[in-house]
Amino acid sequence: MPKDENIIAGLDIGTTKICCIIGEARDEKEVDIIGIGTHPSRGLRKGVVVNIESTVESIKGAVEEAELMAGCEIDSVYVGIAGGHIKGFNSHGVIAVKNKEVSQFDIDRVLEAAQAVAIPPDREVIHIIPQEYILDEQEGIREPLGMSGVRLEAKVHIVTGAVTSAQNIVRSVNKAGLEVKDIVLEPLASSDAVLDRDEKELGVAMVDIGGGTSDLAIFFEESIKHTSVLAIGGNHITNDIAIGLRTPQAEAEKIKKTYGCAMTALVRKDDTIEVPSTGGRESRILSRQILSEIIEPRVEEMFHLIKREVEISGFSELIASGVVLTGGAASMEGITDLAEKIFKLPVRRGFPKGIGGLVDVVSSPMYATSVGLILFGLKNHQHGKKPKLIDRNLFDKIFDRMKGWVEDFF
Repeated sequence: MPKDENIIAGLDIGTTKICCIIGEARDEKEVDIIGIGTHPSRGLRKGVVVNIESTVESIKGAVEEAELMAGCEIDSVYVGIAGGHIKGFNSHGVIAVKNKEVSQFDIDRVLEAAQAVAIPPDREVIHIIPQEYILDEQEGIREPLGMSGVRLEAKVHIVTGAVTSAQNIVRSVNKAGLEVKDIVLEPLASSDAVLDRDEKELGVAMVDIGGGTSDLAIFFEESIKHTSVLAIGGNHITNDIAIGLRTPQAEAEKIKKTYGCAMTALVRKDDTIEVPSTGGRESRILSRQILSEIIEPRVEEMFHLIKREVEISGFSELIASGVVLTGGAASMEGITDLAEKIFKLPVRRGFPKGIGGLVDVVSSPMYATSVGLILFGLKNHQHGKKPKLIDRNLFDKIFDRMKGWVEDFF
């Protein structure tokens, strides 16, 4: 199969599924989806690799399916990272401007000053994302290059992760025969795919509900203000269904996807579902309301935890656009109604956009991260960046790989 330098691939290594999407860059701003492959994820727990061999096999299955659909071969991917080990915090750096005119060297130095914070030895920086620059007390500057001044400050959002967790993801991808072009925090990738610029400007909270984790990203004035990963997701709902209805885990997942509803009030009293039993016993017919009564408390608990995280962040008053739900569980009936009741804000589902090609195939919240990785790759592609993470420590020269992030995020 042919290889093409305009081909960009994203790999979402999730707890429930592994998804590979292949895109073809039409120009600097547009990409067509030409292939998609999914495979059940075996070997991860709460976003962290616990069995490398199983993970490698799942990655191979998803990639082969995507390659077959796209009719091309890929050798490198942009990979999403999540998990409870991910931590995000805001930082601040100050420098004196050389020659009284801000150069790229000054911008690089102030970003380096902002990341000069104490980080435990088992953790490393994954992203340094500029929020705004302050030049001689003039705030709200997005691009200071070429401006006159003597004192330059940068406010940044720094994302850190456990070194071993990130290395195990990279090792799994390498063993599947692929090069990792870059690792990207999954809520950042998802936000690229589902959020409007107006929402980011006005203030919005994006919640990506995955299988093992739920990711939160808060934006205000077009810059990211807070990120966090909570170790609760769709698998917890599936477990509750399996225990409550005494049915196998795989059947519980099917029931959740087909009949699940997050608000009991929306279910008709005469709706019924067929529930397979364990141990070869006959299937049972149960009221769908019983299923909803199992799901609703768990989803409610999940949203209360996310709401508390938003309040702790200190940005709860700034999310005027409301909340955008994405990820596999966001497709569940009634989930936006329940979220509006708890957050007391407008809530909508986030569908991937800004793409061409097989739009109908990926038009689901569950593909938000994978599509976001393609869009992230397109940004790197248009700037001619080809970072290599193979044959060196994953986080060596991390600052070099962040040059150019200013134009990426503004």
